[in-house]
Amino acid sequence: ELQNQVDFLRSAHPSGLLTLDASQQESLDTKLPFGGEDCKSPEQLIIRFRLFIFLIRAHIVNAHSVPLIDPRERLPVSQQQHIADTLERKICYQRPQTSKDASTNLYEHIMGSSIRVYKTSKSVPKELQHVMNAETFEKARVYGLDKAYYEVVKMVLCDIVILQMELYSGFMAIVWTRSVQLSESMGLNPKSEIQVGCLFALLLNVIGVLKAMPFKIYGTFVLEERHGFNKQTSGFFVKDQIKALLVSQALTIPVVAAFMYIVQIGGEYFFIWLWAFVALVSLVLITIYPVYIAPIFDKFRPLEDGELKRSIHALANSVKFPLGQLFVVEGSKRSAHSNAYFTGLFGVKRIVLFDTLLVNKGLQEDDPSLTESDKSKGCKNEEVLAVLAHELGHWKLGHVLKNIVIMQVQMFLIFFAFSQLFTYGPLYEAIGLPAGEKPILIGLMVIMMYVLAPYNTVISFAMTVLSRRFEYQADEFAQKLGYADELGNALIKLQLDNLGFPVYDWMYSAWNHSHPTVLQRLERLKVYRKDKGQGQKTKSQ
Repeated sequence: ELQNQVDFLRSAHPSGLLTLDASQQESLDTKLPFGGEDCKSPEQLIIRFRLFIFLIRAHIVNAHSVPLIDPRERLPVSQQQHIADTLERKICYQRPQTSKDASTNLYEHIMGSSIRVYKTSKSVPKELQHVMNAETFEKARVYGLDKAYYEVVKMVLCDIVILQMELYSGFMAIVWTRSVQLSESMGLNPKSEIQVGCLFALLLNVIGVLKAMPFKIYGTFVLEERHGFNKQTSGFFVKDQIKALLVSQALTIPVVAAFMYIVQIGGEYFFIWLWAFVALVSLVLITIYPVYIAPIFDKFRPLEDGELKRSIHALANSVKFPLGQLFVVEGSKRSAHSNAYFTGLFGVKRIVLFDTLLVNKGLQEDDPSLTESDKSKGCKNEEVLAVLAHELGHWKLGHVLKNIVIMQVQMFLIFFAFSQLFTYGPLYEAIGLPAGEKPILIGLMVIMMYVLAPYNTVISFAMTVLSRRFEYQADEFAQKLGYADELGNALIKLQLDNLGFPVYDWMYSAWNHSHPTVLQRLERLKVYRKDKGQGQKTKSQ
């Protein structure tokens, strides 16, 4: 029935789905259960809700300048030949030949099309044929396919099987009851919600680590190892996990205790005090993390004096970036993947380069620690500067500040919703707690994980859209500094070194990738050069 309704909407207005004339609207009112007695049944309510979500998602896609056309037409011409058989026009225009509903078809399109792209793409895109050979393309394809299968299995087990079992069995209620029992045996006050809540948070965190451990082990020592990216030994991995658990508990437990205390004493407008507290804690953590927490897990060394260091300082000065320190992090002990970032909110900031980003890991070619596979691998100085110009663009254009503001607004809205809902008894009874028992921490988890799940999904997609826009803007900033060619070369080199697969299904990419694909970014850089011309290099260059 839902599919019939969706087909009716498509036939009413195939290009937009949302604009109906008077006759179509009258027909829609009589065809769909938007009113009358029929809409009171659970089945009709479910249909209305799902149809509403379908329309909202269609509107979001349209608002993001992605018209509902054949998905192949969204791709560069060179890519269309690689997926000619993977995305059929019937997905957009014709009724599917199965009886599955629209939401199932949409899910299968997003997940299935991505896997089919990996399976059916057999040749290097035209834009990369001068730098990517068939062997590297095949390695990237197999790596991407393995990761896609891994993510599907992980999602099915964690988000469907385990989550449903936990809901059915009343998992959170069981852990809370056990926390009360343990608190008494440990000499704590079982009637103190703060003490029981801290123990509850500790147990949940430990259980969460145990649930995630098989996937971490497989992902690190099977998936990444198979494709040559894992550099961790079993001893390093175990120590890393223990340190992560201890640090997370040291940070989490005090915050949980303060959270519950504020709710208890904050009065009617406790959500304001709660928001202020969490905002302060998040800003403090962002400030202290690179200085005190990150060195617990990775070794940092100052960038050696030389041409690259002088050029980076000159680049920072040209855009008035308050650079204080330059570090190289030994990410090669963890993974062969590469990256670069800057940290610090107030005053001077630091730039951190992964050693895998630099040629020979930033070391002399005769350094005994270098393996043959490490030699000559990495970006040249000009390409490193281009990557940093992109990162400095995020700072100069205020992307970091905008993200922080958005995050704080989101936290305020979530805490406000929590203040309005956390006293509602059925929320707690639904997960297995006795009537009248309303632990603050469980209320927060239920509201954030389940009640606000549709809202969180919409916001997550909106943030992905915004992130992609920010990436394009940062690329344009680097282009204006004169690094268009170098940035393009760096993007290609990082794509090759990380075995990134250059061909993606447009819908999967738009929903899951916070960064545009490398081909999209290269194409946009060409547009920048064509429309505005090549920018002038900084004086230091």
